[in-house]
Amino acid sequence: MVSQPGQIFIGRQRELETLTAALEDALEGRGRLVMLVGEPGIGKTRTAQELASRAQDRGVRILWGWCYEQRGAPAYWPWLQALRSYIQQSDPDSLRLMMGLGAADIAEIVPEINLIVPDLTPPPTLEPEEARFRLFDSIVAFLKRAAQSEPLVLVLDDLHWADKPSLLLLEFMIRQIADSRILVVGCYRDTELTRQHPLPDTLAQLSREPIFKRESLRGLSHDDSDRFIKESTGTSPPQELLDTVYDHTEGNPFFTAEVIRLLAEEGELDVHLAGLPQAIRIPDGVREVIGQRLNRLSSHCNQAMTIASVIGREFAFALLRRLDEESPEDRLLEAVDEAVAARLIEEVPGEIDHYRFNHALIQQSLSDEMTTSRRVRLHARIGEALEELYGENIEEHASELAYHFTEAEAANGPEKMVRYSMLAGERALAAYAHEDAVFHFQRALAAKGVALDGSAPAPDRIAADLLLGLGRAQIAMLPTTREAVTNFTRAFEQYVSAGDVERAVVIAEYPLPPIPGYVTGIGQLIKRALALVPPDSLQAGRLQASYSRVKGLEEGDYEAACQAYDVALAIARQNSDASLELQTLSFACDVDGFHMRWPKALENGLRAVELASRIDNPRAELLAHVWCFVPLAIGGNLKEAASHSAAMLPLAARLRHHYYWARAYFAASLASSLAGDFNTAREYCDRGLATAPKDSRLLYARALLEYELGNYDEGDAYLERCLEVASQSSPGPNLERSILAVIIPMVIRITGISEHAGIAEESNRVILASSTSTPVVTAFGRIGSSLLSTYRRDFDTAAIQYTALAGSRDVELSWIFGFPAGRLLGLLAQAAGQVDEAAAHFEDCLIFCRKGGFKPALAWTCYDYADALLNPSTSAAPSRLSASGRSTAQAKEKSRIKAMFLLDEALTISSGLSMRPLTDRVVALQELAAAQLGPSPTYPDGLTNREVEILRLVASGSSNREIGVELVLSTRTVERHITNIYGKIGARRRADATSYALGHGLLDQK
Repeated sequence: MVSQPGQIFIGRQRELETLTAALEDALEGRGRLVMLVGEPGIGKTRTAQELASRAQDRGVRILWGWCYEQRGAPAYWPWLQALRSYIQQSDPDSLRLMMGLGAADIAEIVPEINLIVPDLTPPPTLEPEEARFRLFDSIVAFLKRAAQSEPLVLVLDDLHWADKPSLLLLEFMIRQIADSRILVVGCYRDTELTRQHPLPDTLAQLSREPIFKRESLRGLSHDDSDRFIKESTGTSPPQELLDTVYDHTEGNPFFTAEVIRLLAEEGELDVHLAGLPQAIRIPDGVREVIGQRLNRLSSHCNQAMTIASVIGREFAFALLRRLDEESPEDRLLEAVDEAVAARLIEEVPGEIDHYRFNHALIQQSLSDEMTTSRRVRLHARIGEALEELYGENIEEHASELAYHFTEAEAANGPEKMVRYSMLAGERALAAYAHEDAVFHFQRALAAKGVALDGSAPAPDRIAADLLLGLGRAQIAMLPTTREAVTNFTRAFEQYVSAGDVERAVVIAEYPLPPIPGYVTGIGQLIKRALALVPPDSLQAGRLQASYSRVKGLEEGDYEAACQAYDVALAIARQNSDASLELQTLSFACDVDGFHMRWPKALENGLRAVELASRIDNPRAELLAHVWCFVPLAIGGNLKEAASHSAAMLPLAARLRHHYYWARAYFAASLASSLAGDFNTAREYCDRGLATAPKDSRLLYARALLEYELGNYDEGDAYLERCLEVASQSSPGPNLERSILAVIIPMVIRITGISEHAGIAEESNRVILASSTSTPVVTAFGRIGSSLLSTYRRDFDTAAIQYTALAGSRDVELSWIFGFPAGRLLGLLAQAAGQVDEAAAHFEDCLIFCRKGGFKPALAWTCYDYADALLNPSTSAAPSRLSASGRSTAQAKEKSRIKAMFLLDEALTISSGLSMRPLTDRVVALQELAAAQLGPSPTYPDGLTNREVEILRLVASGSSNREIGVELVLSTRTVERHITNIYGKIGARRRADATSYALGHGLLDQK
C-alpha cells in the first residue's frame, strides 16, 4: 500500500532554511517576502505548507490565498480568501479594533464585514484611483495591526494566474511591511510567464525592495528522489526502479508521486518490490501519468470529474448535481468519494460540499480530454445552472458568469456574455479593480463588433454604456487619459443623438485628474454639455467649476478659467449651495496657485477653509490649505504657513490617498527644512514616500536634504528616482519634468558635479518652448536655466535671465526649493556684472532670511554674498568690485571685512546644522581670503569680529531686538555681547559706543 507521497517533505532543506530565516525576521518585527518559483509540480506549494506547519506550531496565524487560471474569479480573489479566513476566525470587537477606520473600505470588497461589524460610517467619496489607494492602505493597515498581536504568514499560491489588481495590492503591501511581523510567501511558475503577463512587472518592482528574496526550486537530487520513493512506499524498491523513475521524472516531486501511485494502482510496484523480473513501463510525461491514472477510475467518476474540471479548480457539489441530473445523488456522491480517495480532489477546509482539485495539472488533464464542442455546450449549461443557483445575488457573481458565457459564445451567441461582462466590469470598478474592468468592457465591445481603437460614435445604448465604463476604468489607471476621453466622446455622441441629456452630462461632469500642461480634450465635452443644460442650474455650476480647472491647468488659459469660475461661484451663491461654492473655491485656488496669483490664491484658500468648517469635503479643504501654505511660505510667514501644513495631515489621514498624503507631507517637510530642522523634514519625507514612492516633490525634497548634509550617495539615489519618475511621465511640460529643470542645477550648486546638466537643459527647452505650459511650470524652467547660467558663468544668458526674472513673480517659486528669490537674483546680477544690484539683492535676502528664521538659506546667502565680494573674477565686470562701485584699496578692505563677517556667520550656521558641503566651502573661501588678502583685520581693545559687527549696529541706532533679528541672535545674547563690548571700550551709553566706532574707523563719517 502506498502512503500519501504528496505529504512527504524531502530535499528542500535549503529553501526551508531561507523561509525559516525570513520567518525569524518577521517574528522580530522585520517583515519579509519570499517568492518560491519553479515548474509545475516542483514542490512550491508543499514547501510553503511545511513552513506554515512549523510557523503554526510557534503561534503564527496562517492565511492562504489561491489564484485560478480562469478569468471567472472576482478581483482580488487570493486576498479575499485570506481576509475571509481571518474574519471568520475573529470576534466582532477585535475585528473592529484591528480594522479601525478602514473597516468600511474593506467591506466594499468583503461584504461579510457588514454582518460582523454593522453600522459602519461610509468613507469620503474619492475618485477611483484615489479610492483604490485608500482600499489598499486599509487592507495593509489592518493586517499590520493584526500582526502586532499575532504574527502572520500570508501564502499567495499560483501567482502566475493572479489578476493585475491583486498584484498591485501585493506591490503596495511589500512597501509597507518592513517594520511589521508579517511574512509573505508567494508561489509561481516561471514557465507560465510571457511578456504580456502582469507578473514580471510586479516582480521587477518587488525586486527593488530590500525585504524581497526569490528562491528557485529545482528537481530533487537522485538521493532525495530515492528517499522520497522509499518513504512514500514504506519499502526499499530495487535500485533499477529508483533509477528509472528518476530518469523519467528528473526529480519532480509531483511527477514522481504520480508515477508511484500509477505503479501501485496497476500492481506493478508490488511485482518490482518482490524482485520479480519485469520491464518498468513509465509514461513519458506527467500528463500521460495522470491520464493513465484517470483511466483506472470508474466511468461515472471520470464523467463527474470531467464536468467538474470545466467548472474550475474549485467546485460545489450542488452545481455538479445540477449538471449531472441523470445520476442519482447517492451515485454522484460515490463518484466524488472515489475521486477523493484517489487524491484527485480534496475537500475545501471550512466549506461544506465544496471541493478543490489537488493540482491544477489534474484539472487541466481532465478538461483537455473533452472535445471543444462538448466543452462549449457544457460552459453554457454551467452558466445557466449558476443563474438559477445565484438568483437575486447574480450580480455578485457576474465575473464567473461572464467567463462561462464567454466560453459558450460559439453556441449561445454574445447576448448573455455582453450582459454579464458589463455587470462584471461595473463590479470591478466598484472594487477599484480597474484593470479587470478594462478587460470585461473590452471583451464585451469586441463581442458586439465595436472597434476598440476607433473614434466613431457608439452604435447603440449598450455600446455607449460599455464605452463609458471602459473610459472610467482607463481614467482610474491614469496613463490612458486621452484614450479614455476618446471613449467618453464616442459614448457622449450616442447619448446626445438619443436625447439622453442626463447621461451625456454625467460624462462631462466625470472628474478627470488634472495634469498641468497636458490637454485631455475633456474641455470640449464640458463646453458641449453646457449647451444642453439651463445656464443657471446647479448642473451648469458644476460643469463651469470643472471647466475653470480644465482651462486653467490643462490649457493654461487663466482668463477663461476665471470667467468659468465666476459663473460657477455666482450659481452656487444664488442657490445657497455651500458645497458647490467650496468645490469651486478649491478649484479656483488651484488654478490661481499654478498661475502664481498668490494674493487671490490665498484669499480663495482662506474662504474655502472657512466654508470647510461647515461642509464635509476633506479633499477640497486640503487643497485650500495647500494654496494658503504656498503664498504664506513664499511671503516669509513660516509660522502661519506651517499651521496650514499641519492642518493638511489629519485631512490626508481621512482621505488615505498617496496624492494627498504627498502634498501634506511635502508641505510639512518643506516647513521644517526651511527652518533648518532637517531631522523632522526627513521624517516627514519618509512618511510621505512610504505612501507615495513616486511623488516628485517628496523625492526632490529628500534628495536636496541629503545633498545639503553631505550624504551624496543617498542624494544620488533619490535623484535617480526623480529621473525615473520623470521618464515615465506623460510627454510635455509637466510637473515631473519641470522639477528636474530646477533640482539638477540646485544639486550642481551644492556638489559642483554637473553629471545630469544635459537633462536639465532638455527639460528647460521643452518647458520654455511649449504653448501649454502653466506659469508655474514655465517659472521652473526659467529658474533652472538661470541657475545653470550662474554655475557655468554664462554671462550673456545670466544677463538675459536677470532681466526676465527681476520684478517677475516667476523668481518667487525658487523658494519652494528652499532657494530665496533674493539669492537667485543676487547670483544672476553678479554673473551679469551688475554688482550694485547684486549687493542690494543679497542684502534684501539677508533681511528676509533673518526675519523669517530661515537658517539654511541665510547661511548660503552669506556664503554667496561673501564669494561675490571676494571673487570679482566670477563677475562679467571684475573691475566693479564693491557695492559702491569704487575699485579702491579702502573699498577692497571694506568688502573683505564684510565678507569675513558673512563667512563667520555662514560657518556658525552650517556647522551647527551639519551642512557639510557648505561648511567645506566656507572654510575654503576663508582660507583663500586669508591667502589672497592677508590675515583678518585686528581690532582695538581685543574686540572680536562678532563684537565689531554688533558695535556697528549699536552705533547705527539699531535696537537690541533689531540687532537680534539681523544677526539671528536672541535679545538676551545681544545684551550680553553689548555688556562685554562696553566693558572693553569703556563706554557707558550708546553715544559713547558711536564715538568709539567713529574714532577707530569702524564706521563711515556721516
